[in-house]
Amino acid sequence: MVFCTLFDSNYLDKGLALHRSLCRVCDDFKLYIYAFDDKAWEVLTSMNLPHVIVLKKENLKAAYPVLEKLEKERSKAEFSWTCTPTTIEYILDNFNEPNCTYIDADLWFMQDPKVLAEEIESSGAGVVITPHRFPDNAKGRHLLNRSGRYCVEFNYFDNSENSRQALSWWKERCFEWCYHIYEPDRMGDQKYLMKFPELFKGVHELQNIGGGVAPWNLAQYEYTGKKSGYSPVLKEKKTGREFPVVFYHFQSMRYISPDYVIIRSETHSKKTKDILYRPYLTEIESIRKELRTYGITFDVCQSYSSNPVIRFAQKYVLRFKLKSLTDLVNLKKLR
Repeated sequence: MVFCTLFDSNYLDKGLALHRSLCRVCDDFKLYIYAFDDKAWEVLTSMNLPHVIVLKKENLKAAYPVLEKLEKERSKAEFSWTCTPTTIEYILDNFNEPNCTYIDADLWFMQDPKVLAEEIESSGAGVVITPHRFPDNAKGRHLLNRSGRYCVEFNYFDNSENSRQALSWWKERCFEWCYHIYEPDRMGDQKYLMKFPELFKGVHELQNIGGGVAPWNLAQYEYTGKKSGYSPVLKEKKTGREFPVVFYHFQSMRYISPDYVIIRSETHSKKTKDILYRPYLTEIESIRKELRTYGITFDVCQSYSSNPVIRFAQKYVLRFKLKSLTDLVNLKKLR
């Protein structure tokens, strides 16, 4: 499979964890990484990572001059979301790849993604979108209305004319508007995906629920106590169906100090959160230790909104939000 992702030095730990997870479970992949600042470029190129081609944000800005202006108007996170479709299109335009799948830098693969490639091939689709799989309750419906049915986390496009039309349409919409604002038909780069099945042919919704396990759907599952290779086997509470996790999306974690993180798992099952989060956090801590030799450290106060009030709340208020005591992890015990 051909993947692409993007991140700056603030996400180097997660980006490297993503790469190492792919190396563990898969020996046949290619990963294009867009380094979104000079520090990330220097570290990534010096590491000579297997299966990786490192590109620069400047490659995109040269190919899409409008990005120069948009970068000044949007927050770092919003600008990254703006670039998502272009990261895929640039690969298809310049590297003669038959397809490309965008993956978020905070994914961690626990099973060979060939199982997802087989589903895509059997579907005959040229475009694949991944549902959030929010729970069917009041909270889930609120999240669906706010963030949309589909998640920008694992998005496949082949090089066919129809797929390229969908990708180009998405790119143009993101150029027009891509902000951390919840509107009826727009939210970042994400809600645009809801138009794909209506506007384009050959669009497939990923069916393997092991692809896309995340905090927003984790409460629907529980750990069975079994593993399949590196992958924990979860059970869907509603149906009793068991499945191995292909990848987990470690979104929403908030560091409250260098030694403590609130994982915001959205489940009260300690054994479920432990089997997923502790191995990942252990790897992240190991990578952070390694990155210190490059002079890379991490700020615990992060935000992603261009709105100054929301940005302040994200940095100094919301990161302390704690729903479950077992969501607070002492990182010193993992080092």
